[in-house]
Amino acid sequence: MNERERVFLEESRQKVADPDLRKKINHALRVSDEAFEKGKKQFQDLAQAREQAKNVKWDAIEHLDRYLTEFESKFTNAGGRVIWAENGQQALDAVLKICQARQAKMVVKSKSMVTEEIHLNPFLSQNGIEVVETDLGEYIQQLSNEPPYHIVAPSMHKSKEEVANLFHEKLGADPGLSPEELTLVARRTLRSKFEQAEVGITGVNFLIADIGGVAVTENEGNARLSTSFPRTHIAITGIEKVLPSVRDLDLFWPLLATHGSGQKMTVYNTIFTGPRKDSECDGPDEMIVILLDNGRTSMLADPTALESLYCIRCGACLNVCPVFRNIGGHTYKSTYSGPIGAVITPYMDGMATNKHLSYASTLCGSCTEVCPVRINLHELLLENRRRSVVVHHDPVLEKMAWKGWKIASMSRELTDLTGGGIKNFALRFFRQAWGKDRELPVFADRSFNQQWQEKKKEKR
Repeated sequence: MNERERVFLEESRQKVADPDLRKKINHALRVSDEAFEKGKKQFQDLAQAREQAKNVKWDAIEHLDRYLTEFESKFTNAGGRVIWAENGQQALDAVLKICQARQAKMVVKSKSMVTEEIHLNPFLSQNGIEVVETDLGEYIQQLSNEPPYHIVAPSMHKSKEEVANLFHEKLGADPGLSPEELTLVARRTLRSKFEQAEVGITGVNFLIADIGGVAVTENEGNARLSTSFPRTHIAITGIEKVLPSVRDLDLFWPLLATHGSGQKMTVYNTIFTGPRKDSECDGPDEMIVILLDNGRTSMLADPTALESLYCIRCGACLNVCPVFRNIGGHTYKSTYSGPIGAVITPYMDGMATNKHLSYASTLCGSCTEVCPVRINLHELLLENRRRSVVVHHDPVLEKMAWKGWKIASMSRELTDLTGGGIKNFALRFFRQAWGKDRELPVFADRSFNQQWQEKKKEKR
């Protein structure tokens, strides 16, 4: 067992036994579930919409090279610039070079999981550039010095009382403020940041190939402010976010909104096609898009795993996952938590140190059932388990145990020989793994086969 797996198991035990945390998570997810049930009614046939979306993403990923180069051509013709980054470090270096060329002292950011993936904030801070998260949930997490808890709802694990205490401590706000009052405090604080920042950084929800567009969807308007006040706009995205046509947004925007937050549409939906034109009154003087690989082409090369590149980062699979609902997001120790995180993290950060994530699943299939682009997530989790065994990341003792189990299971004599007494004794060695809060199961003295044979003899 590696250190990351040991920490994961220990923290999982702690989180499961924390009733206050589970109460907050369950409340947040219950609200999310209710919103989703209402939001999905906008679709006359949700199953057909999901199937159509999967077909669009299949086309986009199968022809990824063509659509990305089409996007680059259209975007650069409109005055934008595209930078290709093979890994996180190349993306970081590119951002730093741009910021230093503009003598930037402050950067404002809208919510972006890709920037979390490459750890952009601490990198810029180490190089003397202040970074300010402008999404309210992300801002709360930044003040707490914590990473996002959930792909869509970064601070879902915090109560309003905890946020009020945080704002009192970090921002000098009055104690005991209501959520509405806390929002106004954040608004006043962030307004000056937008005005001071030289560079604005956003993520990307969708790259639109046929128009060379960058589609950003949000609810707070902070992304628009991050791309209007600063003179430079940097958009960082994984290469898989491409869609063939702007017409596809008619399907993907409602799907993302409904599965992400239960809305019919998010409040602000913007398409950027480059820097401000001469005829336009606002917008940045320059716009740069950084296309990040960072392990995605290794998924693309795998005929099974490439399906995970269809993901639109709605977070729906996290909301329904019984494991996530019990242990929360931070326990995973990865940028992307829940089922989708368990699938893609081994490709981004190594199978040897992350194989345990694929085992953190009941394989109930709820993630596959809810996914708006119909990714077979539970099957991909099984595939990751298989891959970890093939490349010999499973412990020697585990191999021996499974081999012994196989031999015993394929022999009726051996199965009957290891009666209830032996099995119950052997289970004692698994008490810690089973959990101190659960009673060990008790095997019958005789197997079902033995009891059945005895019944047959009695009837004779």
